[in-house]
Amino acid sequence: MIVSKTPLRMSYVGGGSDLPAFYREELGAVLSTSIDKYMYISVNRKFDNRIRLNYSRTEEVDVPSQIEHPLVREALGLLEIKGGIEIASTADIPSKGSGLGSSSTYTVGLLNALYAYKNSFVSKETLARQACEIEIVRCGEPIGKQDQYAAAYGGLNLIRFHSDESVSVDPVICKPSLLRTLEESTLIFYTGRTRSASVILAEQSKALVGRDQKILMRRMVQLAFDMKAELESDSLDEFGAMLDENWRLKAQIVSGITDPQINAWYRTGMAHGAQGGKLLGAGNGGFMMFFAPPSTHASIIQVLGELRSVKFRFDRGGAQIVYYQPVE
Repeated sequence: MIVSKTPLRMSYVGGGSDLPAFYREELGAVLSTSIDKYMYISVNRKFDNRIRLNYSRTEEVDVPSQIEHPLVREALGLLEIKGGIEIASTADIPSKGSGLGSSSTYTVGLLNALYAYKNSFVSKETLARQACEIEIVRCGEPIGKQDQYAAAYGGLNLIRFHSDESVSVDPVICKPSLLRTLEESTLIFYTGRTRSASVILAEQSKALVGRDQKILMRRMVQLAFDMKAELESDSLDEFGAMLDENWRLKAQIVSGITDPQINAWYRTGMAHGAQGGKLLGAGNGGFMMFFAPPSTHASIIQVLGELRSVKFRFDRGGAQIVYYQPVE
């Protein structure tokens, strides 16, 4: 039996610059952190040679090519696992359309568990790179690369996306007291709405061929570097303003990222003490995040009573194997 534990992520600024429509022409960058909400994948030897999957549904097949779950099918193909295996998954929070990178977290965690099942160690860089290969190349998803690297590495990072397809992960180095203040000043709400990130990101990729949209995205990339510098100078003075600017820029890139209801929630939070915020992920649903002084949190939670407040802390471990009992 093998069990992997992989964190979901919360992005702050720069989202969308990890799409090839942008980073293949100029440097992309995202500042994000992993959080203590996890995806757990268990892998065990099956007594026969069949394959059994348990996720939101159950599958039992004879060979990998018969699997309907595309991420599992391609991961087993990549690692050349033919059968005799059982795979199950569970998550701390809703795992579809959350805006927290759940699909990529699943893929990273699945690869980590499958490598351990084969009694092999694999680096975080390999986990992230191969998760990108599975989702983007093999499954043809029109998504970016930030979620895979955030899930694999963990922690608070500036992640850069280069035109040669390489990715750099630079940890944000700041005082533990500042990180605690950042945690304590962040509010997350579940909107109760799910959406297809692939659809929104495909539209965003098309929009990024436009000159005006590239100018907006270039400014969002600069905000990622500015936010890293702000944090590493042990300051949060401009953090909220940077979030707010990033959100307003993102909403201009393509329609469908926000709507009147989301805008109303955002204005309400800002009117009651928040200094900045955004929808997490591609947009139009999932989780909403605000940066606000802790003294204002009760008021914001009260006026946004239709949304569910979710407590969290930062994760620093990234992808892990938490139970390893190999089969002889």
